Amino acid sequence: MSPYRFETDIARHIWETKYRYVESGDVVDESIEDTWHRVAAALASVEHHDADAWTRRFNGLLSGFRFLPGGRILAGAGTTRHVTLFNCFVMGRIEDSMQAIFEGLKEGALTMQAGGGVGYDFSTLRPSGTHASETGNIASGPVSFMRIWDAMCATVLSTGARRGAMMATLRCDHPDIDAFVAAKADPQELRHFNCSVLVTDDFMDAVEADGEWPLVFPAAQLTETGGGAVIKRTWPGSRGPVPCRVVRTVRARELWSRIMRATYEYAEPGVLFIDRINERNNLRYCEEISATNPCGELPLPPYGACDLGSVNLVHFVEQPFTPQARLDLNGIEKLVPVAVRLLDNVIDASLFPIPAQADQARRSRRIGLGFTGLADALAMLGAHYGTDRGRNLAARIMETIRNAAYRASVDLAREKGPFPLFLRDDYLAAPGPASLPDDLRDAIARHGIRNSHLTTIAPTGTISLLAENVSSGIEPAYELHYRRRVLAANGTWAEHVLEDFAHRVWRQEHGDAPLPDALVTAPEL
Repeated sequence: MSPYRFETDIARHIWETKYRYVESGDVVDESIEDTWHRVAAALASVEHHDADAWTRRFNGLLSGFRFLPGGRILAGAGTTRHVTLFNCFVMGRIEDSMQAIFEGLKEGALTMQAGGGVGYDFSTLRPSGTHASETGNIASGPVSFMRIWDAMCATVLSTGARRGAMMATLRCDHPDIDAFVAAKADPQELRHFNCSVLVTDDFMDAVEADGEWPLVFPAAQLTETGGGAVIKRTWPGSRGPVPCRVVRTVRARELWSRIMRATYEYAEPGVLFIDRINERNNLRYCEEISATNPCGELPLPPYGACDLGSVNLVHFVEQPFTPQARLDLNGIEKLVPVAVRLLDNVIDASLFPIPAQADQARRSRRIGLGFTGLADALAMLGAHYGTDRGRNLAARIMETIRNAAYRASVDLAREKGPFPLFLRDDYLAAPGPASLPDDLRDAIARHGIRNSHLTTIAPTGTISLLAENVSSGIEPAYELHYRRRVLAANGTWAEHVLEDFAHRVWRQEHGDAPLPDALVTAPEL
């Protein structure tokens, strides 16, 4: 097999600045093949038997960008760096005290220093204008403390080619929700945060009915005894409803309109339908979720971690842009078990900045297997992204990956044991496992399952550029040709001309012939 040669400048640039292993100025990874082998050998090293054989299988999985593990895996596995192999974490709950707030800040700093992004739910911090019980001072509210995190992130990651990533969430019934919604109207504010509102079913019912919406906070944490009525609400950190005092009331539809207007005008905040997230959580019987990783694709409990990887769909399209074009679903199905094992091994091979992160990862063994290059693959198959054919094909791909992943995890459980939090009946009753084919449910009932969660479709922005600019994740191609500024290792910006992967395949075979209808971009859609 001839050595891999990068086809695009952007792919080589991404590899050289983010994933190539250079130690104290000495180049260790002479080629991308060295990177693949380094990662494969490091993750196979935790195997108790046949580590050499698994090194070869993992190397075959990674070669040619057929499978793209998360960026921290590519950058850190097999190096001497004191870094985590997990891209992102949701951090612990922030208790409403100065000591706990700055302990949370410290944990976030240590996690970011080791290479992980962080997500926080700030709903537990008392609203601005209320009294702090310990000192009698007036609380400044969640948004003011978010600024401290933002400054920390800018300082910890002030040099190099990586930018800090953080997620902040706040409940839709927190009294400071207006300030949170407007927090990023100023482009200089909270530049390292993504923000999302935790939207409940009750709130959406109030929006539909154009009703009143009470903004509340747990009564036990407010020193003020007067004010509004006390009602029961779920709240982060409690397994059931708790008495909450109504601080003020707003029109639900007006609040929803402010959220939508802010999202339209400056792309923040997003919304997370938190009741649906917790209802559909495979581990809803033993954990509560109130935040996600920075890009929002993975809801996680306190100290939960992202262990992600993506099948590169473009490499499974045969005879692209011809009437005979087909997708090799059998090839995807055969690749998935090796990918599941690789991601499961990340949990045992990785460093964890905080002990609680290691405990959470090892008890649940969450992984997130998904895909990238969907839009390009559909175009190469002649399936327009915005049609029923395109949607049905995408669903078939994900169903294939899901079933193969769960089946592989059952096989791993037979070999290595199920994840420690596994409770058979409770697990099988959750909506996700309940929707699996009967034979898979029977297998889980008999043998357990190695990983609590198996699938996630990540944005895959940087690793898709590494893989010669395939369309990222599940999204349509941004443009077929465009310019992009990319952060270099010395902290400066460089501009690159990018061409979409599928467009390049078409052009190499057909030159300047008119583009097929299926080769569409986001603006066209």
